[in-house]
Amino acid sequence: MATSTAPAQRLLITSPAEAFAAIALAAVCCDGELSAAEARGLRQLLEFRTPFRHRDAAAMGALLDHLLAILRRDGWPALVEQAVPLLTPDQRQTALAVAVQLTLVDEVSCSDERRFLQQLAERLEVAPDRLATIEDVIGLLHRDSLAD
Repeated sequence: MATSTAPAQRLLITSPAEAFAAIALAAVCCDGELSAAEARGLRQLLEFRTPFRHRDAAAMGALLDHLLAILRRDGWPALVEQAVPLLTPDQRQTALAVAVQLTLVDEVSCSDERRFLQQLAERLEVAPDRLATIEDVIGLLHRDSLAD
């Protein structure tokens, strides 16, 4: 009996919601690590937004599993590459702001995350000065100014 080796089915991002979540997932995984704080931050940032707030835990789990499968197989650049064309210019700016916020969740900034944000902004067609503004505002939100 002969066995056939069918080509692996390509996993695709098929909606703006999946694309938005893919950018967020890429942000928390761009440094090669996914901490518990980053996973929690990812879930929290998605769950209060439409259409994610209307999904139950199983549907959110299935979405993230699908995106993780793409990420594991192809890496975050491929995840972003698939996601970008599905987002409008406004959605792209919001996705970038969420990505900036997620890179700060673990309170550790690294050069991989900085490089990721610069590459993401370029791919999303967001100007460097706009990225700087977004980073400044998100940085203010994350600054623990009462810790002194």
